Amino acid sequence: SGLVLVKNPHLDLMEEDILYHLDLGTKTHNLPAMFGDIKFVCVGGSPTRMRAFAQFMHRELGLAGDGEDVADICAGSDRYAMYRAGPVLSVSHGMGIPSISIMLHELIKLLHHAKCRDVTIIRIGTSGGLGIEAGSVVITDTAVDSSFQPRFEQVVLDDVVVRSTELDKDLAEELLACSREIPDFPTLIGHTLCTYDFYEGQGRLDGALCSFSSEKKLEYLRRAYDAGVRNIEMESTAFAALCGLCGLKGESCRFHLL
Repeated sequence: SGLVLVKNPHLDLMEEDILYHLDLGTKTHNLPAMFGDIKFVCVGGSPTRMRAFAQFMHRELGLAGDGEDVADICAGSDRYAMYRAGPVLSVSHGMGIPSISIMLHELIKLLHHAKCRDVTIIRIGTSGGLGIEAGSVVITDTAVDSSFQPRFEQVVLDDVVVRSTELDKDLAEELLACSREIPDFPTLIGHTLCTYDFYEGQGRLDGALCSFSSEKKLEYLRRAYDAGVRNIEMESTAFAALCGLCGLKGESCRFHLL
C-alpha cells in the first residue's frame, strides 16, 4: 500500500503518541493535515544545513515567497530541527547512531500517523572519503560496520539484535543517473563504513586517545577499501536498518570534503 510501517504492537494500546524530541503529538497536532502529502524526506546532521536545504528546495520548487522565513516545525524542542518545502521535509539528526536513531523512531511514527504513502528518505551530508577524489559524492549501496559486514547490531535489553543494512539499489542507480546532470561533482556508488566515534573508530591520530600506530591505521584503511568501502561516517547502519524495517525507500548520499 506504500504506507510507512511501524512494528510496535504497543502503539495501538496508547491513547496518545507523543513524539517528544520533535515537539509533536497525535493529540496536540493534526499530523495527517500537516504532513499527509509528504513524499520526500531529506535528513542531515546540522540544523543550519537542513534549513538551508529547505530554502534551496523552496526556490527549486518555485513556491511562493523567497523561503527565507521558513519555520522550524520543531521549534519547541532544542534537539532537532524540521523544515518543510512543499512535499519535501528537511530534518536534522545530529551526530552519531544514538542521535539519528532517536530522530528516526519519531520521524517514522510521524509519517505513519500522518498516513504518508510512497515516501523516499535520503540522508545527505559530509563524510571522510577513502581512495576517491576530493569533492566526490558517494551514494551508498550498503552500509557496513567496522568489520566491513552489512549489519547493524542493536542491544535490546540484554539481547544483541542484528539487522540488515541493505539500501534501495534502484534508488541508488536513479540518483547516480541524476548526478550525470551535475558534472561539477564526481559521483559513485560504494559501501559506507559506519563507526561509533569520530576519532579512534575512524583511525584518526589526533584524538585525546590513540591506541594504534599510523601503520596499523593505513593497513586497516587498505582492507576497508578492498572490501568496497568508499567513505566513512557515523550514522548509516542505523539509518539503513530502520528505514528497511519500516518500508521506507532509503538512500544515503555523502559529500567527501578532504
